[in-house]
Amino acid sequence: MKLGIVGTNFISDQLVEAAQSIGVEVYAVYSRAENTGEAFANKHGIGRVLTDYDAFLGCGCDAVYIATPNCLHAGQSIRALQAGLHVLCEKPIATRRAEFDRMREQARSAGRVLMEAMRPIHDPAFEMIRAVLPDLGQLRRIDLEFCQYSRRYDAFLAGTVQNAFNPALGNAALMDIGVYPLQILVALFGLPEKCSSASTFLSNGFEGQGSVQLQYPGFLAAVSYAKIIDSVCPSVFTGERGSLTVDRLNAPTHLTLCMRGETPRELDYRPEKNNMVFELQTFRELCERGEVNHRFLQISEDTVTLSDRIRRMSKIRFR
Repeated sequence: MKLGIVGTNFISDQLVEAAQSIGVEVYAVYSRAENTGEAFANKHGIGRVLTDYDAFLGCGCDAVYIATPNCLHAGQSIRALQAGLHVLCEKPIATRRAEFDRMREQARSAGRVLMEAMRPIHDPAFEMIRAVLPDLGQLRRIDLEFCQYSRRYDAFLAGTVQNAFNPALGNAALMDIGVYPLQILVALFGLPEKCSSASTFLSNGFEGQGSVQLQYPGFLAAVSYAKIIDSVCPSVFTGERGSLTVDRLNAPTHLTLCMRGETPRELDYRPEKNNMVFELQTFRELCERGEVNHRFLQISEDTVTLSDRIRRMSKIRFR
């Protein structure tokens, strides 16, 4: 696979490192600014830098990884699919369900793979969590917490609004952080029967943090997410016989089983230093098989559908 990179931020650095570690060739990089693209290419030993998107799409790549502002995901993905390329699009795959529907339809029409780069559900830790849940007995409560202080928040407090805190780009704590726990819930249990939400907004209208209450048959789930504070508590799956704690949702390192009346024990899990390798391995396998209608698309669809509901309830607006 020859992979093209769209966007040159820190998450693209991690994806390139993951690609190189599993033998995926990073063939070209697209950046609107040539100097930025050149710096990124030199850093990672990439041979081609293009500043024209159409030229980039026609330069010989088999697939593209898109890591641009959220508002650009749908348009850039659709153009890549129309050019006959497979697309791995960074989360959130789309800012609205209507965008996702257009992306999925184009993937089907072109016969190309479209997949969301959502690392937790491809990490082996996710399957360990799924396997352990029956041991907990009847699930009664799930508390998923993912609060990650953004290094760009300091600039915001100093009066400079960077892309990460600009609601005009389709950004919000829900879209950047909240989608992690929401997609984990959706992947495990589907859409909830009911949900309610609330958010805290910054001075420019950007959603800085939020909480969601979700009702499933027999149990409740609570999701807390933020870009302006850090989490100190693990996420917890609680059943009538015990609990499972997970230290960090996007890249777990410790899974601890706490059965009632027993000494807590850590599960035998060995984390990967860069767990983006797992999503990239899945993407490559889907492309090799030509599996356009893969199961992860339904998970992305349900997550976008749920995000739309939460945005409306919390009055999160993209200006």
